[in-house]
Amino acid sequence: MSGRAAPPAGSWRLLLTEPLDGATNMAVDEALWRGRLSGEGLATVRLFGWAPPALSIGYGQRRDARLNLAACRRWGLGLVRRPTGGSAIYHDGPARELTYSVAAGAEDFAGAGDLLLAYRWVALALLEGFRRLGVPAEMRTVGPSPGRQPAFCFARTGSYEIEVAGKKLVGSAQRRRAGGFLQHGSVMLGVDAERVRVLFPGDGDPLAGMTTLEQVLGRRPGFAETAAAIAEGFTRAHGIELRPGGLTRQEQELIDRLVREKYGTAEWNERGRLVTDLSRVS
Repeated sequence: MSGRAAPPAGSWRLLLTEPLDGATNMAVDEALWRGRLSGEGLATVRLFGWAPPALSIGYGQRRDARLNLAACRRWGLGLVRRPTGGSAIYHDGPARELTYSVAAGAEDFAGAGDLLLAYRWVALALLEGFRRLGVPAEMRTVGPSPGRQPAFCFARTGSYEIEVAGKKLVGSAQRRRAGGFLQHGSVMLGVDAERVRVLFPGDGDPLAGMTTLEQVLGRRPGFAETAAAIAEGFTRAHGIELRPGGLTRQEQELIDRLVREKYGTAEWNERGRLVTDLSRVS
């Protein structure tokens, strides 16, 4: 802990960033999470995009033949391993996809200390946001029993995830420590169906169980419109005030280090492990 005063209880930050490369995006979210765990950073809802488009794989996911990494390289896509779990997601830039993250402490809301209750809390906010867009979304209360994890996040729906007419609209993943959690989620505005099928060749048709806002609404809402609706959803669902803010100097310094020594390295992105001693940031 530094000598800096802790943020006031109940403070939430809304962080809207320009589209970033995969390594920087994941470094930002880990920095937010670590700041909240230490008590120095604010609880934060972040809404962002990716440039260039990228494939993110889960914290413990194997890089096997169910992922077409040759196509990923051929198309010049980014590739990064997330700090959160779950399966891979193709982030096709802000024209087709919005990613959210929530970095919160165990005391930031009732249920934040429990994995499924935290999923539910986030899902209720997303539902409220989608209703503002006119999306007839529903929350699946109980997902199927865990089986073989698919390579593509949208190929399986778990508990407290968002669906429309039985098809998955949002893919989410979480990582927890005793003091709080980080949750990521991908909201599909549209989809490049051909590209997704090439990137995920190993689980049948990867699009069979998913849908997009474009398919549901008959139009594709823009990134800014969707971000505004989701932010309002958190306020209306939970009565929290999201105050727009930026990154602190300490957060930016940690982000730079995480990019350089973790998310920008082959050893992390290929194996999920670091040989060097980065206990404070790994």
